[in-house]
Amino acid sequence: MVSIATGAKWLSPSEPAPLGLTSARWQVLGAIVAAGYPQPVSWLARNLGAHRQNVQRIVNDLAKEGLVAFEANPHHRRAQLVILTKKGKQTFDAAMRLQAPWSDSLSEGLLVKDIETAHQVMLALRENLGVRNDADAAQDGGGDQARDAKEAGL
Repeated sequence: MVSIATGAKWLSPSEPAPLGLTSARWQVLGAIVAAGYPQPVSWLARNLGAHRQNVQRIVNDLAKEGLVAFEANPHHRRAQLVILTKKGKQTFDAAMRLQAPWSDSLSEGLLVKDIETAHQVMLALRENLGVRNDADAAQDGGGDQARDAKEAGL
């Protein structure tokens, strides 16, 4: 449910504000956790379907709070990798515990296989949308329409 919630950009009514997390901060922490390994901000932004600059600002704020840190990227001198700190993991885990009752109530009465199928369909739609936008941009020759779509995170 986390990746679905993150992709749809919605949270439970009991959003984890008491933990100092806004919706955007929680989404970025979720993207870091979901990645499974350190990634540069640009990759996190792509995974979230967001603008790199916005994600960079949020990551910088999270770093000031001690929730994330940066480490050298062996493949790119300037694009540091974002890592979750111990405090960041504890905060994210606490937020997930706060959200669990709400998300559990959403899935009440649904079969796990049906939820998994819905997840696969959403992933395929997201992939197709990305391929379609890439094809549209190539066909447009990189004009204003392609640039606008890219800037909008589409």
